[in-house]
Amino acid sequence: MLNTYTWLAWLVAALISLSVTRNPFYLGLSLLWLSIVWLRSANRNAPPVPFSPFRFGVVVITLSAVFNALMVHVGTTVLFRLPADWLLVGGAITLEAAVYGALNGMALTGFLLAFSILNRVLPVHALVRVIPRAFYPVAVVISIAITFIPVTLRQFRQIKEAQAVRGHQLRGVKDWLPLFLPLLIGGLEHAVNLAEAMTARGFAAADVSSHTMVTRLAMVGGLLLVLIGWTQQLLWSTGWGTALLATGVLLLGGALYFAGRRVPHTTYRRRRWHRRDTVLAAIAFVMAGVMLAPVPGIERLSLVYYPYPALAAPAFNPMIGLITAGLLAPVFWLKPENKVSLTGNDPWTMANDFD
Repeated sequence: MLNTYTWLAWLVAALISLSVTRNPFYLGLSLLWLSIVWLRSANRNAPPVPFSPFRFGVVVITLSAVFNALMVHVGTTVLFRLPADWLLVGGAITLEAAVYGALNGMALTGFLLAFSILNRVLPVHALVRVIPRAFYPVAVVISIAITFIPVTLRQFRQIKEAQAVRGHQLRGVKDWLPLFLPLLIGGLEHAVNLAEAMTARGFAAADVSSHTMVTRLAMVGGLLLVLIGWTQQLLWSTGWGTALLATGVLLLGGALYFAGRRVPHTTYRRRRWHRRDTVLAAIAFVMAGVMLAPVPGIERLSLVYYPYPALAAPAFNPMIGLITAGLLAPVFWLKPENKVSLTGNDPWTMANDFD
């Protein structure tokens, strides 16, 4: 199994490759590679998950195209016109606006696929361990809250099947009471048991509020530099944007490290770093570097694509297309039968993993 930090590096590279371009060729290639990794990471032993990122992607792309076409009345190819006195949506509905909205929907679908893959391949406790120790209690509580959603859905299906065996049928609003009442009681009982287990293990017993003013200022400054550098890189693609982004990341990382040293922490089982982790992390680093900064011999102008004012065919650089194939690298080390799904993690089991 790949290291948690390796997967996080791959996730950052995926988010960067999807954020810096609206070229449909590069977005389509990125979605293709992510889809292959998603299918490869399927767990054959896990229960089926009702949520499908592909169905969600179709909905998001369609709604994004419609919304952008209704709100942005720019472009030369007019499909039809709405009355001008209609608030916000009145005016020309153009093909260019619909296309750009669909491209934004493709990027959002890629984000969802990337996080869904991380969701599949890493258990919750592995993600909790990489959270900065300065915010460990809050992060653990949020992670547990997220795990309650799939557990509650699974419990609801079990209650529904049990009631159906007893002859219960849904005919009206009152017929939902035999389903929701056991679900509520079971959820409360589960929460109480989890609270007792975490209290017995001394969760959040340490005082993590004693961050110095210098540490807090460093965190705020690092976040501001990351935001300014990221915005400048997206809009103007200058070297200053990359420098500010790197400085902000270093400042924020240092502040979190020194703040975390005040929190006692013990790790009983450390995840080993293998050669395959080095290879995949290097691929992710190269991807992020090419997408963010100018590289000699690689023309980056094709990353920028706007269908306004008239729709035109986007440019394509084979080298950048080949770089996006780095998202496919995890499939060489994935074994579907060994994967762990977030939906299969029970909060009670998660509490037993804290120590």
